[in-house]
Amino acid sequence: MFNVNRSSYRYWVNHKDTIDLANEQLKVQVNQAFELSNSSAGARSIAGILTNEGTKLSRYRAAKLMKKLGLHSSQPPHPRYTKATKPHRVIPNTLNREFSPTQPNQIWRGDVTYIWAGQHWAYLAVVMDLFSRKPVRWAISRSPDSELTVRALKMAYETRGQPADVMFHSDQGCHYTSLKFRQTLWRYRIKQSMSLRGNCWDNAPMERFFRSLKTEWVPKLGYRSLAEAKCSIVEYIIGYYSQTRPHQFNGGVSPNVVEARYWNTSQNVASFT
Repeated sequence: MFNVNRSSYRYWVNHKDTIDLANEQLKVQVNQAFELSNSSAGARSIAGILTNEGTKLSRYRAAKLMKKLGLHSSQPPHPRYTKATKPHRVIPNTLNREFSPTQPNQIWRGDVTYIWAGQHWAYLAVVMDLFSRKPVRWAISRSPDSELTVRALKMAYETRGQPADVMFHSDQGCHYTSLKFRQTLWRYRIKQSMSLRGNCWDNAPMERFFRSLKTEWVPKLGYRSLAEAKCSIVEYIIGYYSQTRPHQFNGGVSPNVVEARYWNTSQNVASFT
């Protein structure tokens, strides 16, 4: 009467009341991971988060579950960058895009970005360790001056136990070429390296970090106050980015996991020798 195939009718009769409990539980985990990322993670990140927590999930199945749940990533398209070839007159580009050091505290990367907070721009300076892509320390203020970058550098130097033989790479911003900042580097015996003028590819790791921060965490209309901005950014850096968020450069694990593995291996080798 209804032109329904017998096989379809039999399948409906046998399966209409069955519920896949494992699949429903997986949907809950996917939704929790999506909320943990502030509604920004894509299928690759969701799969990485759950896999690191002990639930094996492929990127493609994560995409299907996200589609069923109506979850949409907020990742923007890849931007286009212009190229430049002018180095700084005094400070060479010693790093030369060698973004893969073999241990922590070999290469630090610094940069400054702006964030709307309380009817004014706030400026965030970050010092990142390129070994694990971990933001070591940061500073926020209303002025993008040398005081801001020097404060972030000092905190990073103390936090890391005053390491030796560190290279600090940055762009050619005036807050990194200033006498005050360079004197701080000399005092700590940190070698300075600078990108070519206007060349974003030389700053790729930091550019990628700021892009992730702004698209994954910062509200589209900015923050209501500087205090709210500080709390939210600290929560992102310490909680989500360093502890939970999977990073492709790190093989799908967070920066904290990479550094913990390195120090554990180093201690085992030292005790063996």
